Amino acid sequence: MSEPITNPPGLLISAPSSGTGKTTVMLGLLRALAEDGLTVQPFKSGPDYIDPAFHRAAAGRASFNLDSWAMSDGLLSAISAQSEGADIVVAEGSMGLFDGVAKPGELGHGSSAETALRMGWPVVLVLDVGGQAQSAAATGLGFKMYNPDLPFAGVILNRCASPRHERLTRLGMERAGLPVLGVLPRRGDLTLPERHLGLIQAVEHPDLESAIVGYAAFLREHVDLEAIKRAASSGPVGPSSAALPPPPAQRIALARDAAFSFTYPHLLEGWRAAGAEIMPFSPLADEAPADDADLVWLPGGYPELHAGTLAAAQNFQNGLRKHAETKPVHGECGGYMALGQALIDKEGVQHQMTGLLGLVTSYQKRKFNLGYRRAELLATMPGLAVGSALRGHEFHYSSIVEQPDAPLARVFDAEGAEGPQTGSVRGPVTGTFFHLIAEALS
Repeated sequence: MSEPITNPPGLLISAPSSGTGKTTVMLGLLRALAEDGLTVQPFKSGPDYIDPAFHRAAAGRASFNLDSWAMSDGLLSAISAQSEGADIVVAEGSMGLFDGVAKPGELGHGSSAETALRMGWPVVLVLDVGGQAQSAAATGLGFKMYNPDLPFAGVILNRCASPRHERLTRLGMERAGLPVLGVLPRRGDLTLPERHLGLIQAVEHPDLESAIVGYAAFLREHVDLEAIKRAASSGPVGPSSAALPPPPAQRIALARDAAFSFTYPHLLEGWRAAGAEIMPFSPLADEAPADDADLVWLPGGYPELHAGTLAAAQNFQNGLRKHAETKPVHGECGGYMALGQALIDKEGVQHQMTGLLGLVTSYQKRKFNLGYRRAELLATMPGLAVGSALRGHEFHYSSIVEQPDAPLARVFDAEGAEGPQTGSVRGPVTGTFFHLIAEALS
């Protein structure tokens, strides 16, 4: 029987809700700890596509998603084992600490609290104390007591207006018995740029390194780093024999640029660990996939922002069509849209895409699509047989105008309701709106 893995000591940075400043706290903390000479392993709780790239820029080490709704215990163990060799783990939560789906299914609700419990990481709660003082302690105490089994390291008070404000807020925390690990003064320049899917991509930030250096200096000045290091802890997380997902092919041409960038890091790591060759290419630079690729994989991203460039990229389109004559092509979300017949941008301009599928999508009338997805394959997908059950996540604002091809799968939301966004299959070409995370248990 395999020995259980024990991770380095860690913490989970969370908050009562989105928009409290936890991402900037996370980035500053990662860099400050690295500056202190520690090897820091970042993780992201939940299915967020964007934050891991920011984490990597701050920590100098690849960040991975951990998801208690989509991932089995074995996969969680395999991903957490990527922290081998690190001195400390710092994970970032999603949304509010206890936010997840209503129906847990076979695994869990997908909350950050579940991740912290599973890994044995104490929670550092980032509280936006703007507009309140002692009352902030009631919020912090409620989060500490909501699940008494959840280890709780303390709070970081964010957007504190003045020394008096800090003094009054600390009084409340002392009364509630909540350790204060830091107090951050209000500063408007600590906000990361955003767009409709949340933060802009790390590669698009005008000066990310300078921003992270600034966050680290700010954290170092206002947070007790030594207390945070002492609070870190972890526990056994599963068998050492657990494995990452296998590759869908041996030689994989992977689109990689500002239009196609959302692939879960644990998938790429699993492909590489199994000996697959990943061959990046840039559709925006009008590069064709490698001739000797066994599979072309188009990830999600922001093709709607680059639709004109993609429509004009004839070398890319012709190379992709040639590949699809004999070998498989798969696209996720933005990659799926690029495989379609056309993409209509928010101004109503129709851009010709590759036409490997008949899909036509539009951003002219935005339709919000968000949530976990469970899929049952009706046709083969690269590396997966008919009948395979998959878990993934969908997040986009496009709507379907035409979808004439055969459905790839039956697709259900986290509560079991079947939806119309089934994906498509035409010969060796497949596409889904959901981003694959893992095979389901059944």
